[in-house]
Amino acid sequence: MDLVLQIWGGTLYLLNKILFSVSETLPSASRRQLKIVGWIVYLLGVPAWVIILVGEHNWIAASIEFGGIPAMLFGLYVVIKGEVINKSYDLLTSIITYFFVILGSGYSFYQYGGISSTTQVFEIGVMVGFLLGGYLLAKDNIYGWLCFALMNVSMGSLMLLQQKPVLAMQQGLSLCFVIFGLITMFKNQKARAFD
Repeated sequence: MDLVLQIWGGTLYLLNKILFSVSETLPSASRRQLKIVGWIVYLLGVPAWVIILVGEHNWIAASIEFGGIPAMLFGLYVVIKGEVINKSYDLLTSIITYFFVILGSGYSFYQYGGISSTTQVFEIGVMVGFLLGGYLLAKDNIYGWLCFALMNVSMGSLMLLQQKPVLAMQQGLSLCFVIFGLITMFKNQKARAFD
């Protein structure tokens, strides 16, 4: 069952990064379609990741994965509607996401008596990268890619420590697409600045 969850979660999260990074190379209509599929694929990968992380007692990472669902829905909403920000949904997304960050962090600190392991440090990297990455990319902010890079490095390291080779490899591949997306978005923004 563990291998099935790794393949399920890893494949969908990798596909999300591929779709997001490739969308940066396309005209706006095609870009929009690819991003819609990318957000949906991202959402479909959440259950597998949550099950794996809870099974390993990675409470911070599990809570941020689950708590990140509103941010993913926000990203999907923004792409579908073509709106930059819906302030009430943006506020609700922030409140729900931070609630799960506090819940997961609090439970982890309670269970381990503070920060007492390398895995907790990696989980914090996952939390910051995931929370800010999804939120910033939903707003088409280039720093979202940098946050995703932090998330991939942290999660890949965590999965290596916990003998999840499929997920560690997936995080490495995802990092390649994150770097590609970052470079492409940077070039596009630079080109638009000179238009």
